[in-house]
Amino acid sequence: MSPKPARQGRRWWTAARWATPIAIGLALYLLPRPAAVEPGGWAVLAVFVATVLGLIAQPMPLAAVALTGLTFTMITGVLEPAVALSGFAEPTIWLIVAAFFISIAVTKTGLGRRVALWFVAMLGRRSLGLGYGLALTDLILAPATPSNTARSGGVIYPIIASLSEQAGSRPNGETRRRLGAYLTATAMGVNVITSAMFATAMAANPLVQEFAGAQGVEISWLTWTVAAIVPGIVALVVIPALLYKVYPPELRDTPEAPRAARAQLAELGPMTRPEWIMAGVFVTLLTLWSLGSQVWGLSATASAFVGVATLLITRVLTWNDLAGDKSAWTTLTWFAVLVMMAGQLQKLGVIGWFSTTITGVAGGLSWQVAFVLLTLVYFASHYAFASNTAHVAAMYGAFLAAALATGAPPMMAALVLGFISSLYGGLTHYSSGPAPVLFGSGYVTLAEWWRNGVIVAAVNIVVWMGVGALWFKILGYW
Repeated sequence: MSPKPARQGRRWWTAARWATPIAIGLALYLLPRPAAVEPGGWAVLAVFVATVLGLIAQPMPLAAVALTGLTFTMITGVLEPAVALSGFAEPTIWLIVAAFFISIAVTKTGLGRRVALWFVAMLGRRSLGLGYGLALTDLILAPATPSNTARSGGVIYPIIASLSEQAGSRPNGETRRRLGAYLTATAMGVNVITSAMFATAMAANPLVQEFAGAQGVEISWLTWTVAAIVPGIVALVVIPALLYKVYPPELRDTPEAPRAARAQLAELGPMTRPEWIMAGVFVTLLTLWSLGSQVWGLSATASAFVGVATLLITRVLTWNDLAGDKSAWTTLTWFAVLVMMAGQLQKLGVIGWFSTTITGVAGGLSWQVAFVLLTLVYFASHYAFASNTAHVAAMYGAFLAAALATGAPPMMAALVLGFISSLYGGLTHYSSGPAPVLFGSGYVTLAEWWRNGVIVAAVNIVVWMGVGALWFKILGYW
Protein backbone atom coordinates (compact mmCIF):
# COMPACT_ATOMS: atom_id res chain seq x y z
CA MET A 1 0.00 0.00 0.00
CA SER A 2 1.31 3.43 -0.93
CA PRO A 3 2.22 5.68 2.02
CA LYS A 4 0.56 8.61 0.24
CA PRO A 5 -3.02 7.93 1.48
CA ALA A 6 -1.68 7.57 5.02
CA ARG A 7 0.10 10.93 4.77
CA GLN A 8 -3.04 12.52 3.37
CA GLY A 9 -5.05 11.06 6.23
CA ARG A 10 -2.65 12.53 8.77
CA ARG A 11 -2.84 15.93 7.08
CA TRP A 12 -6.64 15.86 7.14
CA TRP A 13 -6.60 14.90 10.82
CA THR A 14 -4.15 17.69 11.64
CA ALA A 15 -6.30 20.18 9.74
CA ALA A 16 -9.41 19.00 11.59
CA ARG A 17 -7.68 19.46 14.94
CA TRP A 18 -7.05 23.08 13.99
CA ALA A 19 -10.34 23.76 12.23
CA THR A 20 -12.76 22.34 14.79
CA PRO A 21 -11.86 24.59 17.76
CA ILE A 22 -11.66 27.66 15.51
CA ALA A 23 -14.97 26.93 13.77
CA ILE A 24 -16.85 26.28 17.00
CA GLY A 25 -15.37 29.37 18.66
CA LEU A 26 -16.31 31.52 15.66
CA ALA A 27 -19.83 30.08 15.48
CA LEU A 28 -20.32 30.81 19.16
CA TYR A 29 -19.04 34.37 18.74
CA LEU A 30 -21.56 35.00 15.92
CA LEU A 31 -24.52 33.98 18.08
CA PRO A 32 -26.51 36.85 19.61
CA ARG A 33 -25.12 38.01 22.94
CA PRO A 34 -27.57 37.44 25.81
CA ALA A 35 -28.64 40.66 27.50
CA ALA A 36 -27.32 39.46 30.85
CA VAL A 37 -23.78 39.17 29.45
CA GLU A 38 -21.72 42.36 29.45
CA PRO A 39 -20.03 43.60 26.25
CA GLY A 40 -16.87 41.63 25.64
CA GLY A 41 -18.05 38.67 27.70
CA TRP A 42 -19.35 36.73 24.71
CA ALA A 43 -16.07 37.22 22.85
CA VAL A 44 -14.12 35.94 25.87
CA LEU A 45 -16.45 32.92 25.99
CA ALA A 46 -15.79 32.19 22.31
CA VAL A 47 -12.01 32.36 22.78
CA PHE A 48 -12.26 30.33 25.99
CA VAL A 49 -14.28 27.55 24.31
CA ALA A 50 -11.93 27.48 21.32
CA THR A 51 -8.92 27.30 23.66
CA VAL A 52 -10.38 24.44 25.73
CA LEU A 53 -11.28 22.53 22.56
CA GLY A 54 -7.73 23.15 21.39
CA LEU A 55 -6.43 21.66 24.62
CA ILE A 56 -8.51 18.56 23.89
CA ALA A 57 -7.68 18.25 20.18
CA GLN A 58 -4.04 19.36 20.71
CA PRO A 59 -3.03 20.60 17.26
CA MET A 60 -0.02 21.93 19.20
CA PRO A 61 1.32 21.23 22.71
CA LEU A 62 -0.93 22.42 25.55
CA ALA A 63 1.06 25.53 26.46
CA ALA A 64 1.29 26.57 22.81
CA VAL A 65 -2.50 26.30 22.43
CA ALA A 66 -3.05 28.38 25.57
CA LEU A 67 -0.57 31.07 24.47
CA THR A 68 -2.31 31.25 21.09
CA GLY A 69 -5.64 31.88 22.78
CA LEU A 70 -4.01 34.45 25.07
CA THR A 71 -2.48 36.23 22.10
CA PHE A 72 -5.80 36.34 20.28
CA THR A 73 -7.51 38.08 23.20
CA MET A 74 -4.85 40.82 23.10
CA ILE A 75 -4.49 41.44 19.37
CA THR A 76 -8.26 41.59 18.86
CA GLY A 77 -8.71 44.02 21.74
CA VAL A 78 -10.99 41.65 23.62
CA LEU A 79 -8.75 42.10 26.67
CA GLU A 80 -6.03 44.55 27.58
CA PRO A 81 -2.56 42.95 27.96
CA ALA A 82 -2.49 43.71 31.70
CA VAL A 83 -5.73 41.78 32.12
CA ALA A 84 -4.79 38.98 29.73
CA LEU A 85 -1.51 38.37 31.58
CA SER A 86 -2.97 38.66 35.09
CA GLY A 87 -3.31 34.88 35.46
CA PHE A 88 0.47 34.55 35.80
CA ALA A 89 0.26 36.44 39.11
CA GLU A 90 -2.26 34.04 40.67
CA PRO A 91 -0.83 32.42 43.85
CA THR A 92 -2.81 29.23 43.19
CA ILE A 93 -0.95 28.69 39.93
CA TRP A 94 2.39 28.97 41.69
CA LEU A 95 1.25 26.56 44.41
CA ILE A 96 0.85 23.81 41.86
CA VAL A 97 4.21 24.67 40.24
CA ALA A 98 5.93 24.45 43.63
CA ALA A 99 4.25 21.12 44.30
CA PHE A 100 5.54 19.81 40.95
CA PHE A 101 9.06 20.75 42.05
CA ILE A 102 8.60 18.94 45.36
CA SER A 103 7.41 15.82 43.57
CA ILE A 104 10.71 15.78 41.63
CA ALA A 105 12.50 15.27 44.94
CA VAL A 106 10.19 12.42 45.95
CA THR A 107 11.28 10.52 42.85
CA LYS A 108 14.88 11.73 42.70
CA THR A 109 15.70 10.74 46.28
CA GLY A 110 14.08 7.32 45.87
CA LEU A 111 11.78 7.91 48.83
CA GLY A 112 8.67 7.14 46.77
CA ARG A 113 10.02 3.76 45.66
CA ARG A 114 11.14 2.92 49.20
CA VAL A 115 7.65 3.64 50.56
CA ALA A 116 6.10 1.37 47.91
CA LEU A 117 8.50 -1.45 48.73
CA TRP A 118 7.77 -1.11 52.47
CA PHE A 119 4.06 -1.67 51.87
CA VAL A 120 4.66 -4.58 49.50
CA ALA A 121 6.92 -6.20 52.11
CA MET A 122 4.26 -5.77 54.81
CA LEU A 123 1.07 -6.58 52.87
CA GLY A 124 2.12 -8.52 49.80
CA ARG A 125 1.58 -12.16 50.74
CA ARG A 126 -1.70 -12.11 48.83
CA SER A 127 -2.61 -10.27 45.66
CA LEU A 128 -5.34 -8.38 47.53
CA GLY A 129 -2.68 -7.23 49.98
CA LEU A 130 -0.60 -5.99 47.04
CA GLY A 131 -3.62 -3.98 45.92
CA TYR A 132 -3.86 -2.34 49.34
CA GLY A 133 -0.11 -1.77 49.33
CA LEU A 134 -0.47 0.21 46.11
CA ALA A 135 -3.36 2.14 47.66
CA LEU A 136 -1.35 3.08 50.75
CA THR A 137 1.66 4.10 48.64
CA ASP A 138 -0.49 6.36 46.50
CA LEU A 139 -2.17 7.80 49.59
CA ILE A 140 1.14 8.64 51.28
CA LEU A 141 2.60 10.28 48.18
CA ALA A 142 -0.53 12.12 47.03
CA PRO A 143 -0.39 15.27 49.22
CA ALA A 144 2.99 16.33 47.79
CA THR A 145 2.59 14.97 44.25
CA PRO A 146 0.20 17.09 42.18
CA SER A 147 0.96 15.10 39.06
CA ASN A 148 -1.16 11.98 39.43
CA THR A 149 0.48 10.87 36.18
CA ALA A 150 3.90 11.06 37.84
CA ARG A 151 2.65 9.02 40.81
CA SER A 152 1.28 6.33 38.53
CA GLY A 153 4.02 6.33 35.92
CA GLY A 154 7.04 7.13 38.04
CA VAL A 155 6.38 5.18 41.24
CA ILE A 156 3.38 2.84 41.06
CA TYR A 157 3.72 1.34 37.58
CA PRO A 158 7.37 0.25 37.92
CA ILE A 159 6.35 -1.65 41.08
CA ILE A 160 3.43 -3.26 39.22
CA ALA A 161 5.70 -4.29 36.36
CA SER A 162 8.25 -5.81 38.73
CA LEU A 163 5.68 -7.72 40.79
CA SER A 164 3.89 -8.99 37.67
CA GLU A 165 7.11 -10.14 36.05
CA GLN A 166 8.12 -12.06 39.18
CA ALA A 167 4.69 -13.75 39.17
CA GLY A 168 4.99 -14.76 35.52
CA SER A 169 2.29 -12.31 34.44
CA ARG A 170 3.16 -10.55 31.21
CA PRO A 171 1.23 -7.98 29.17
CA ASN A 172 -0.59 -8.66 25.91
CA GLY A 173 -0.71 -12.40 26.48
CA GLU A 174 -2.46 -15.28 28.19
CA THR A 175 -0.77 -14.56 31.53
CA ARG A 176 -1.81 -10.90 31.84
CA ARG A 177 -4.76 -11.78 34.12
CA ARG A 178 -2.50 -13.78 36.42
CA LEU A 179 -1.62 -10.66 38.43
CA GLY A 180 -0.73 -7.64 36.29
CA ALA A 181 -4.27 -6.87 35.11
CA TYR A 182 -5.69 -6.72 38.64
CA LEU A 183 -2.85 -4.54 39.93
CA THR A 184 -3.17 -2.17 36.95
CA ALA A 185 -6.94 -1.81 37.36
CA THR A 186 -6.50 -1.27 41.10
CA ALA A 187 -3.81 1.36 40.57
CA MET A 188 -6.19 3.34 38.35
CA GLY A 189 -9.12 2.92 40.73
CA VAL A 190 -7.01 4.05 43.67
CA ASN A 191 -5.41 6.98 41.84
CA VAL A 192 -8.70 8.77 41.20
CA ILE A 193 -9.54 8.50 44.92
CA THR A 194 -6.24 9.81 46.25
CA SER A 195 -6.37 12.59 43.65
CA ALA A 196 -9.69 13.68 45.15
CA MET A 197 -8.48 13.60 48.76
CA PHE A 198 -6.01 16.50 48.81
CA ALA A 199 -6.00 19.89 47.12
CA THR A 200 -2.38 19.26 46.11
CA ALA A 201 -2.88 15.69 44.83
CA MET A 202 -4.04 16.51 41.30
CA ALA A 203 -3.13 19.40 39.03
CA ALA A 204 -6.73 20.57 38.50
CA ASN A 205 -7.62 20.78 42.21
CA PRO A 206 -6.13 24.26 42.74
CA LEU A 207 -8.10 25.31 39.67
CA VAL A 208 -11.23 24.10 41.48
CA GLN A 209 -10.24 26.20 44.50
CA GLU A 210 -9.73 29.22 42.25
CA PHE A 211 -13.08 28.89 40.49
CA ALA A 212 -14.92 28.24 43.75
CA GLY A 213 -13.27 31.30 45.32
CA ALA A 214 -14.47 33.42 42.40
CA GLN A 215 -18.02 32.51 43.43
CA GLY A 216 -17.46 33.28 47.09
CA VAL A 217 -16.59 29.78 48.32
CA GLU A 218 -13.12 29.73 49.89
CA ILE A 219 -11.69 26.19 50.20
CA SER A 220 -8.45 25.90 52.17
CA TRP A 221 -6.11 22.92 51.96
CA LEU A 222 -7.25 21.76 55.40
CA THR A 223 -10.95 22.20 54.58
CA TRP A 224 -10.54 20.08 51.46
CA THR A 225 -8.63 17.35 53.30
CA VAL A 226 -11.02 17.11 56.26
CA ALA A 227 -14.04 16.94 53.94
CA ALA A 228 -12.47 14.24 51.75
CA ILE A 229 -10.82 12.08 54.40
CA VAL A 230 -13.82 9.96 55.45
CA PRO A 231 -15.33 9.14 52.03
CA GLY A 232 -11.80 8.83 50.66
CA ILE A 233 -10.69 6.23 53.20
CA VAL A 234 -13.94 4.28 52.76
CA ALA A 235 -13.42 4.29 48.99
CA LEU A 236 -9.79 3.16 49.38
CA VAL A 237 -10.97 0.23 51.46
CA VAL A 238 -13.78 -0.70 49.07
CA ILE A 239 -12.27 -0.34 45.58
CA PRO A 240 -9.33 -2.86 45.78
CA ALA A 241 -11.67 -5.45 47.32
CA LEU A 242 -14.37 -4.71 44.74
CA LEU A 243 -11.97 -5.20 41.84
CA TYR A 244 -10.64 -8.35 43.52
CA LYS A 245 -14.22 -9.65 43.27
CA VAL A 246 -15.32 -8.42 39.83
CA TYR A 247 -11.91 -8.50 38.10
CA PRO A 248 -9.98 -11.10 40.08
CA PRO A 249 -6.36 -12.09 39.54
CA GLU A 250 -5.75 -15.72 38.72
CA LEU A 251 -2.95 -15.75 41.29
CA ARG A 252 -4.31 -15.20 44.80
CA ASP A 253 -1.23 -16.04 46.91
CA THR A 254 1.99 -14.11 46.25
CA PRO A 255 4.52 -15.29 48.86
CA GLU A 256 7.45 -14.25 46.67
CA ALA A 257 6.43 -10.58 46.57
CA PRO A 258 7.39 -9.68 50.16
CA ARG A 259 10.71 -11.50 49.83
CA ALA A 260 11.49 -9.69 46.58
CA ALA A 261 10.53 -6.34 48.13
CA ARG A 262 12.75 -6.98 51.16
CA ALA A 263 15.60 -7.93 48.84
CA GLN A 264 15.21 -4.65 46.92
CA LEU A 265 15.04 -2.72 50.19
CA ALA A 266 18.27 -4.40 51.26
CA GLU A 267 19.88 -3.29 47.98
CA LEU A 268 18.74 0.28 48.68
CA GLY A 269 20.34 0.17 52.11
CA PRO A 270 19.44 2.56 54.92
CA MET A 271 17.70 5.83 54.15
CA THR A 272 20.08 8.36 52.66
CA ARG A 273 20.54 11.97 53.72
CA PRO A 274 18.42 13.27 50.78
CA GLU A 275 15.64 10.84 51.70
CA TRP A 276 15.63 12.00 55.32
CA ILE A 277 15.51 15.62 54.20
CA MET A 278 12.67 14.87 51.79
CA ALA A 279 10.75 13.06 54.54
CA GLY A 280 11.27 16.04 56.87
CA VAL A 281 10.12 18.49 54.21
CA PHE A 282 7.07 16.31 53.54
CA VAL A 283 6.02 16.34 57.20
CA THR A 284 6.72 20.08 57.47
CA LEU A 285 4.58 20.81 54.41
CA LEU A 286 1.64 18.81 55.74
CA THR A 287 1.90 20.78 58.99
CA LEU A 288 2.12 24.13 57.24
CA TRP A 289 -0.71 23.36 54.82
CA SER A 290 -2.89 22.27 57.72
CA LEU A 291 -2.04 24.97 60.31
CA GLY A 292 0.13 27.57 58.59
CA SER A 293 -2.57 30.06 57.71
CA GLN A 294 -4.18 29.97 61.17
CA VAL A 295 -1.03 29.93 63.31
CA TRP A 296 1.65 31.72 61.29
CA GLY A 297 -0.36 33.51 58.61
CA LEU A 298 1.34 31.55 55.83
CA SER A 299 -0.64 30.87 52.68
CA ALA A 300 -0.54 27.44 51.06
CA THR A 301 1.60 28.87 48.26
CA ALA A 302 4.13 30.42 50.64
CA SER A 303 4.29 27.14 52.57
CA ALA A 304 4.98 25.19 49.37
CA PHE A 305 7.87 27.50 48.51
CA VAL A 306 9.30 26.96 52.00
CA GLY A 307 9.60 23.32 50.99
CA VAL A 308 11.13 24.14 47.60
CA ALA A 309 13.66 26.56 49.11
CA THR A 310 14.66 23.99 51.76
CA LEU A 311 15.25 21.34 49.09
CA LEU A 312 17.38 23.80 47.10
CA ILE A 313 19.42 24.98 50.10
CA THR A 314 20.14 21.40 51.15
CA ARG A 315 21.02 20.51 47.53
CA VAL A 316 18.43 17.77 47.35
CA LEU A 317 17.25 19.71 44.31
CA THR A 318 19.25 21.91 41.97
CA TRP A 319 18.07 24.77 39.81
CA ASN A 320 18.66 22.54 36.77
CA ASP A 321 16.13 20.08 38.23
CA LEU A 322 13.56 22.87 38.42
CA ALA A 323 14.42 24.44 35.09
CA GLY A 324 14.21 21.08 33.35
CA ASP A 325 10.76 20.17 34.66
CA LYS A 326 8.73 20.83 31.52
CA SER A 327 5.52 19.65 33.17
CA ALA A 328 5.70 22.39 35.80
CA TRP A 329 6.37 25.22 33.35
CA THR A 330 3.80 23.90 30.88
CA THR A 331 1.23 23.75 33.65
CA LEU A 332 2.08 27.29 34.74
CA THR A 333 1.44 28.56 31.22
CA TRP A 334 -1.87 26.99 30.35
CA PHE A 335 -3.28 27.14 33.88
CA ALA A 336 -2.57 30.85 34.04
CA VAL A 337 -4.40 31.44 30.75
CA LEU A 338 -7.43 29.35 31.74
CA VAL A 339 -7.68 30.92 35.19
CA MET A 340 -7.57 34.40 33.65
CA MET A 341 -10.26 33.58 31.09
CA ALA A 342 -12.49 31.89 33.66
CA GLY A 343 -12.17 34.93 35.92
CA GLN A 344 -13.22 37.20 33.08
CA LEU A 345 -16.22 34.98 32.31
CA GLN A 346 -17.29 35.42 35.92
CA LYS A 347 -16.65 39.18 35.89
CA LEU A 348 -18.46 39.79 32.58
CA GLY A 349 -21.61 37.90 33.55
CA VAL A 350 -21.29 34.75 31.44
CA ILE A 351 -21.28 32.37 34.42
CA GLY A 352 -24.22 34.18 35.99
CA TRP A 353 -26.20 33.93 32.74
CA PHE A 354 -25.48 30.19 32.52
CA SER A 355 -26.54 29.55 36.12
CA THR A 356 -29.77 31.49 35.60
CA THR A 357 -30.50 29.45 32.48
CA ILE A 358 -29.90 26.14 34.27
CA THR A 359 -32.01 27.25 37.22
CA GLY A 360 -34.89 27.95 34.84
CA VAL A 361 -34.58 24.48 33.32
CA ALA A 362 -34.51 22.89 36.81
CA GLY A 363 -37.43 25.00 38.02
CA GLY A 364 -39.74 23.18 40.40
CA LEU A 365 -37.12 20.70 41.57
CA SER A 366 -35.79 20.70 45.11
CA TRP A 367 -32.14 21.66 45.41
CA GLN A 368 -31.31 18.11 46.49
CA VAL A 369 -32.75 16.55 43.32
CA ALA A 370 -31.35 19.31 41.10
CA PHE A 371 -27.89 18.97 42.64
CA VAL A 372 -27.80 15.18 42.18
CA LEU A 373 -28.82 15.57 38.53
CA LEU A 374 -26.18 18.24 37.96
CA THR A 375 -23.43 16.14 39.50
CA LEU A 376 -24.39 13.06 37.48
CA VAL A 377 -24.39 15.07 34.25
CA TYR A 378 -21.04 16.61 35.19
CA PHE A 379 -19.62 13.15 35.93
CA ALA A 380 -20.92 11.50 32.74
CA SER A 381 -19.81 14.39 30.54
CA HIS A 382 -16.21 13.36 31.15
CA TYR A 383 -16.55 10.74 28.42
CA ALA A 384 -16.06 13.69 26.07
CA PHE A 385 -12.80 14.82 27.71
CA ALA A 386 -9.22 13.54 27.68
CA SER A 387 -8.09 15.66 30.63
CA ASN A 388 -9.38 16.35 34.13
CA THR A 389 -8.06 19.88 33.91
CA ALA A 390 -9.69 20.66 30.56
CA HIS A 391 -12.99 19.41 31.96
CA VAL A 392 -12.64 21.53 35.10
CA ALA A 393 -11.71 24.57 33.05
CA ALA A 394 -14.63 24.12 30.69
CA MET A 395 -17.44 23.15 33.07
CA TYR A 396 -16.69 23.34 36.80
CA GLY A 397 -17.42 27.03 37.28
CA ALA A 398 -20.63 26.90 35.29
CA PHE A 399 -21.93 23.80 37.06
CA LEU A 400 -21.06 25.24 40.47
CA ALA A 401 -22.90 28.44 39.61
CA ALA A 402 -25.91 26.40 38.49
CA ALA A 403 -25.83 24.33 41.70
CA LEU A 404 -25.69 27.46 43.85
CA ALA A 405 -28.56 28.98 41.89
CA THR A 406 -30.77 25.99 42.71
CA GLY A 407 -30.13 26.58 46.42
CA ALA A 408 -27.46 23.95 47.07
CA PRO A 409 -25.26 24.74 50.11
CA PRO A 410 -22.15 26.52 48.73
CA MET A 411 -19.35 24.62 50.49
CA MET A 412 -20.91 21.22 49.91
CA ALA A 413 -21.59 21.94 46.24
CA ALA A 414 -18.08 23.27 45.62
CA LEU A 415 -16.42 20.31 47.33
CA VAL A 416 -18.54 17.57 45.77
CA LEU A 417 -18.01 18.91 42.26
CA GLY A 418 -14.32 19.26 43.11
CA PHE A 419 -14.08 15.64 44.24
CA ILE A 420 -15.91 14.46 41.13
CA SER A 421 -13.34 16.36 39.06
CA SER A 422 -10.83 13.68 40.11
CA LEU A 423 -13.15 10.67 40.43
CA TYR A 424 -14.12 10.59 36.77
CA GLY A 425 -10.48 10.21 35.74
CA GLY A 426 -10.68 6.41 35.34
CA LEU A 427 -13.80 6.17 33.17
CA THR A 428 -11.93 5.58 29.92
CA HIS A 429 -8.44 4.76 28.74
CA TYR A 430 -7.98 8.41 27.74
CA SER A 431 -9.82 10.27 30.51
CA SER A 432 -6.81 11.41 32.59
CA GLY A 433 -3.01 11.44 32.57
CA PRO A 434 -2.57 8.13 34.44
CA ALA A 435 -5.10 6.29 32.25
CA PRO A 436 -3.04 6.01 29.04
CA VAL A 437 0.09 5.27 31.08
CA LEU A 438 -1.52 2.30 32.82
CA PHE A 439 -3.64 1.19 29.85
CA GLY A 440 -0.58 1.32 27.62
CA SER A 441 1.08 -1.33 29.76
CA GLY A 442 -1.03 -3.93 27.93
CA TYR A 443 -2.40 -5.75 30.97
CA VAL A 444 -6.03 -4.59 30.62
CA THR A 445 -8.01 -4.76 27.37
CA LEU A 446 -10.06 -1.83 26.12
CA ALA A 447 -13.40 -3.52 26.87
CA GLU A 448 -12.24 -4.48 30.37
CA TRP A 449 -11.02 -0.94 31.05
CA TRP A 450 -14.36 0.65 30.14
CA ARG A 451 -16.29 -1.96 32.09
CA ASN A 452 -14.14 -1.49 35.18
CA GLY A 453 -14.40 2.27 34.74
CA VAL A 454 -18.20 2.17 34.94
CA ILE A 455 -18.20 -0.15 37.97
CA VAL A 456 -15.63 1.88 39.91
CA ALA A 457 -17.39 5.12 38.99
CA ALA A 458 -20.76 3.82 40.21
CA VAL A 459 -19.32 2.70 43.53
CA ASN A 460 -17.44 5.97 43.98
CA ILE A 461 -20.63 7.92 43.36
CA VAL A 462 -22.40 5.87 46.05
CA VAL A 463 -19.54 6.29 48.53
CA TRP A 464 -18.80 9.96 47.97
CA MET A 465 -22.43 11.04 47.73
CA GLY A 466 -23.68 8.61 50.39
CA VAL A 467 -21.01 8.35 53.08
CA GLY A 468 -19.79 11.78 51.99
CA ALA A 469 -23.24 13.33 52.48
CA LEU A 470 -23.42 12.01 56.05
CA TRP A 471 -19.92 13.30 56.77
CA PHE A 472 -20.72 16.71 55.29
CA LYS A 473 -23.80 16.83 57.52
CA ILE A 474 -21.60 16.24 60.56
CA LEU A 475 -19.24 18.99 59.35
CA GLY A 476 -22.21 21.34 58.98
CA TYR A 477 -21.90 21.86 55.24
CA TRP A 478 -25.63 21.29 54.69
